[in-house]
Amino acid sequence: MTSFAVTVFLSAFLLFQIQPIIAKMILPWFGGSSSVWSTCLVFFQVELLLGYLYVHVLHEWLAPRRQNLVHCALLLVSLATLPVVADPAWKGMTLDNPTWNVLLVLASAVGLPYLLLSTTGPLMQAWYARAFASLMPYRLYALSNLASMLALLSYPVLVEPNFPVLAQAQGWSFAYVAFVVACFASAWQSWHGVASERENAASTPETAPPTWRECLLWVGLAMSASLLLLAVTRHLTQDVAPVPFLWVLPLSIYLLSFILCFDAPRYYHRRGFLCALPIAFLTLDVVLEGAGLGVPVLVALLAGSLFVFCMVCHGELVRRRPPVRHLTLFYLMLSIGGALGGMFVGLLAPAIFNAYYELPIGLFLCAGLVIVILWLEVRPGWRWLLVAALLAYGVRLGQISYDYVADYRRVLRNFYGQLRIDDVSYDDLGVKRRMQHGEVYHGEQFMAEQYRRQATAYYCEKSGIGLALRSLAGDAPLKIGVLGLGAGTLAAYGRAGDQMRMYEINEQALELARSEFTYLADSPAEIAHVLGDGRLMLEREPAQGFDLLAIDAFSGDSIPTHLLTIEAMQAYLRHVKNDGVLAVHITNRYLDLRPVVAAATERLGRVALIHQLQREEGDAFCRRTVWVLIASAERAASLSGQIPGAEVLVARPGFSLWTDSFSNLLGILR
Repeated sequence: MTSFAVTVFLSAFLLFQIQPIIAKMILPWFGGSSSVWSTCLVFFQVELLLGYLYVHVLHEWLAPRRQNLVHCALLLVSLATLPVVADPAWKGMTLDNPTWNVLLVLASAVGLPYLLLSTTGPLMQAWYARAFASLMPYRLYALSNLASMLALLSYPVLVEPNFPVLAQAQGWSFAYVAFVVACFASAWQSWHGVASERENAASTPETAPPTWRECLLWVGLAMSASLLLLAVTRHLTQDVAPVPFLWVLPLSIYLLSFILCFDAPRYYHRRGFLCALPIAFLTLDVVLEGAGLGVPVLVALLAGSLFVFCMVCHGELVRRRPPVRHLTLFYLMLSIGGALGGMFVGLLAPAIFNAYYELPIGLFLCAGLVIVILWLEVRPGWRWLLVAALLAYGVRLGQISYDYVADYRRVLRNFYGQLRIDDVSYDDLGVKRRMQHGEVYHGEQFMAEQYRRQATAYYCEKSGIGLALRSLAGDAPLKIGVLGLGAGTLAAYGRAGDQMRMYEINEQALELARSEFTYLADSPAEIAHVLGDGRLMLEREPAQGFDLLAIDAFSGDSIPTHLLTIEAMQAYLRHVKNDGVLAVHITNRYLDLRPVVAAATERLGRVALIHQLQREEGDAFCRRTVWVLIASAERAASLSGQIPGAEVLVARPGFSLWTDSFSNLLGILR
């Protein structure tokens, strides 16, 4: 029995440890978008489905000992694919179709090992049931989910802060070899537990197979939990930061519900969780209304609600689990539901929706399934009351979904997120047009003729970037680089003879900056647009000789981490003149990016000046903003005298330098 437990534990631990490792490895190659993690989850769920399908076919079509031989042969083949390191050649293929490129790079890097790991849980349970006919194997499923949760929780706390990502991948590869050895030991024990290759057909009592209605209910419950998992994760990673910690938390909650429900059904206190379900629905209503909640409250509300949803879905699944004879079919239906939920959020929704409708859809699906389950258990009068409540909730979710796009001029969505354009009116200044990415404004412009050439928001004349550009302006023309286009606001500082080179990864953002705003068209400067990840583009280009290079590539409310590493800073400074300025926008509600920039600046032997602008009451042109200006000691001294309020940014003692293979988000959470 010990060998089965060790094999299941190792497989589940490795299965979920590789997810943040490989996702973090490829995140910089695809613009640091939160969609990278959603797409990774889709890949892992589809692989899980293929693994469970493989187990079901193996279990139904092959005799016991032939199952051992086939599986052990595939395990040996998988060793040839180690170590699990993504090929850097994929960096150059991010623009054609990011979603499919993410899937392809994952398949090439971890496809076969992950597939075989995904088969282990149900396969070991089937072999265990064969070797120990008197014992129930479902607790091995709880053990596998416990290992999965430990893997996820240990990553941001123990693994990510202490090991570079390449070392993580190599360590995982060594552990995979240990798993293969343990799996061979389990296969050997299973082999000896077989009296003959036909012993089960005679000894196992035949049970009626589950009905197709029951299978559909299994699929629906699993799909609902999976859909809500990814939708909640998207909400967190889009508006906070696309980082492993916020990937891990929702997935850990999802797995915890599996552990509690499958280890002992008593943990699913049905009446209590069904009573908590409406409260969770109301809580998500508050979150979706956008009440301006702080990070701890936002995370707590989303996490608590997700836990209730998952406990209800998985608790009802456990209540409906079949006899051991149909165990592999049960897990196959669960994996189909999980994959359908993942594909809906990760692949279908960005292609067909212009807003994030998948969370309201998931909530309605969860509520509807609960009513289907309770339909035969309650009195007829209560049935129609439940239907009325569901219809009322559907109307409310429809209203929330409508509010996503109501009163906006344009709403667009793709792999890189959602962009919305709206207009607000001021009595004395006229209409102000705004570009919103997620919950964050990425550019604003007053449309009246007398104001439309004036820089606004984080780029107004009193901001750090505005003051820096004015201080550099002289008789000679300037060459300016910008990573992150937004509405094109910085073009307002361009003069005749100036050259501005603007890098933007999202083609939709470029289209909106050209069609909905006039900064680019009004600027007398010569403007060149480069479509692609700014850092990757700069790494390929010859030195540009910028007088000022501005880094303003936000993802939701956070700069993608790969744009702030020491390697990224080195790439930027290669394009900046010796007496030029590197300006980094670090305004953020959730992350304190000052120590990150300060540590890199100190390592590079430069001086960093920080300028913080607090929005004054009644100021319609400026927003609260924080810019860091990095320059040589001589240029920094000059800027300090020309920019009121600029202070030297001092490195935090003991803060670990961020590199492409190491970053620690927990250390900078506000």
